[in-house]
Amino acid sequence: MMASIPSLGQSSTFSISGTIFDDESGETIPFAYLHLEELNRTAVSTVDGEFDIKNIPGGTYTLTAHRIGYRTQSQKITFENADLKLNIRLKVSVLSSEAIEVVGKSEELTGSGLEHASKNIFGSDLRRNLGATLSSTLSNLPGFDERSNGAAPGRPVIRGLGDERVMILQDGINSGDVSAQSADHSVTIDPASATEIEVARGPAALAYGANAIGGVINVVKNQVQTTLPQQITGSVSLTGQTVNTSASTALNVSVPVGSFAIQADLNGRYGLNTQTPLGEIKNTYYETTNNSLGVSYIRPWGYAGASSSIYFSNYGIPPDPNGHQNGVDIEVRKYQYDIRTDIIRSNKILKVVELDASFKDYNHKEIEGNDSQGQAVVGTEFDLLTTNLNLRAKHNEISVFSSGSIGLSSEFEDYSVFGANTPPSNRFSIGAYAIEEADFGLLHIEAGTRLDYVQASTPNRNLFYPTGARNGSIDSTFYKDRDFLALSGSITLIFDLGKGYSIGSTILRSFRAPSLEELYSEGPHLASYSFEVGNPDLEPERAWAKEIFLGYQTSRFKINGALFHNGFDNYLYARNTGSQNVQRPDLQNYQFVGTEAQLYGFESSLEYQFLQNWVFDVSASFTIGRQDTVDANGNNPGNRPLPQIPPFKAKASIKYSKDGFEAGTRFKYAAKQDRTGEFENPTESYFLTDLFAQYRFNTKKLLHTVSLNLNNLLNEEYYNHLSRIKDLRPEPGRNFTILYRIYF
Repeated sequence: MMASIPSLGQSSTFSISGTIFDDESGETIPFAYLHLEELNRTAVSTVDGEFDIKNIPGGTYTLTAHRIGYRTQSQKITFENADLKLNIRLKVSVLSSEAIEVVGKSEELTGSGLEHASKNIFGSDLRRNLGATLSSTLSNLPGFDERSNGAAPGRPVIRGLGDERVMILQDGINSGDVSAQSADHSVTIDPASATEIEVARGPAALAYGANAIGGVINVVKNQVQTTLPQQITGSVSLTGQTVNTSASTALNVSVPVGSFAIQADLNGRYGLNTQTPLGEIKNTYYETTNNSLGVSYIRPWGYAGASSSIYFSNYGIPPDPNGHQNGVDIEVRKYQYDIRTDIIRSNKILKVVELDASFKDYNHKEIEGNDSQGQAVVGTEFDLLTTNLNLRAKHNEISVFSSGSIGLSSEFEDYSVFGANTPPSNRFSIGAYAIEEADFGLLHIEAGTRLDYVQASTPNRNLFYPTGARNGSIDSTFYKDRDFLALSGSITLIFDLGKGYSIGSTILRSFRAPSLEELYSEGPHLASYSFEVGNPDLEPERAWAKEIFLGYQTSRFKINGALFHNGFDNYLYARNTGSQNVQRPDLQNYQFVGTEAQLYGFESSLEYQFLQNWVFDVSASFTIGRQDTVDANGNNPGNRPLPQIPPFKAKASIKYSKDGFEAGTRFKYAAKQDRTGEFENPTESYFLTDLFAQYRFNTKKLLHTVSLNLNNLLNEEYYNHLSRIKDLRPEPGRNFTILYRIYF
């Protein structure tokens, strides 16, 4: 990037404009994505390669420019007393993982060196791996797995951690569903129209909560635009796959109208039952639509906007002889309303003050068939109303701190469950945090701290689960309100060793208050084949997370590695007691308990460009989970494996890339998982072969991309250890997927 100063004079806000060029041909590049990361200001270059980003307060920022087929380029830019005019020259790249941009803090960044614990996924990787769910889209990254229960409900697992330990956001706002509660509950965020997916770890994750020891996954859609587009821009996508005869379509468009920016997103998915090498998995259909409309008013002082979205989904959970022999049909609907604004401050301390508020109305019905009159029988129904309010101020350089932010975040949940003995309950949480950055020569430091208060309450004051207490199957107590107060913190150190080498370490002290389900659940949950029993006496979950990571990168070679250890003082999970429920003998008792536990392992990746157009890459990840145990009298301490821990996994691929075309093959290996938890069955090893190809081309005013994937080429029978139906049915068989996307 080269910057020039076109004018002088003081201004409270600034702008960046310019043109993006191909470094070799000198031709302009349309449809490139630019992002001012610290402010979330974005732009897309026009058909002539031009861009313009306005309303930028004075200070220093990281500007990232990305385009499919080119090396991601980032650079520090500083606004002091003038606008900037940029000529950005992007180099063609055949290294696929360069689309996974790791934001470092050196003066100029090129490519994907491991200078930071957080990642952004976009471009070719996002297109190649785009799945029906967020978790399937991320599952090819090292350390990522998918907890599933059929085709529709899937949730990401990072280094063996999932559920409440991985926060899932859209545009920085909590998803407002109950997907963390159970394996049959789907995530109400569709990745089809995502601009990028951010994965935040370490101090950066504390802005969203103290419980995200696994990480924060933020799906960026920019439903409330922060900058005024120069013209109408957007994309149209069409997807189809054979394994379940499914189809999906997505449209997103940004329209400038005077000082207003209108953002519309429409998408829908439809799929029949999934096919496997052993035949069809019954009742694994899905029908989903997720639509939104946002309006922003953009002025020199900042912007203010609002958006509204609807999410409807019907999907099936496969039958299980130990749960519901005919399966369960699930109907989900969610209405969401968001408002957000940022106000630019023209002083030496503050850059910008941001405020956002969100309200979600979520309903989830589990239908167990029809009665004699043909009416649907609702076995369990979940109602969740979630209100979020967040305030953040970002500041300029103060003393040794180059930049940082302070903020307040609050959430209120009104939760009801029908069809079980779980009482209505509420949860209120509020947190205050500060996240700071500093540079000392080649050493970059990030540090954050957060103070949280959480209150869980229910109007019920009776004996909790009296039936179980009388029969001696479950320890019982009384319903009660709970309050929790805790301080969390994290620090990351990153050192540039020079000549392409870097090394870093992150330490995190996490805090997670028990969820309402963990405290007060009491009743059958046929969709997950369990009778769930909470514990109103649970203590909060606390953990120490430690990680050391290193990287080396040249123009043709890239290697990353990380060692991690997560030690839990009180790891909360639903333990299969191995006993039949006294009210429902067809279901096993799952009771929420806390135990000391450790999860540790490694992840690594290597990518090498050989010859001019060929790339080889390989990655591996391994997690071990153990929990401390004692006998019924509290004696004979020992340990055993934690349940639902993924096995050792490795992936390798070879790719050819030239002039907008790429094609290759990918191999996946998973070892046998026999380190199983109590009452958990092992899974055998497997080896899969995939093929993929992509082609992109420009017409007069459009960019076309076509992605083809052939997964499980040899139609292998294999089992995902994190699947709740792995004891009954294998994973999908041979599957051909096509994605056609037009950018305009």
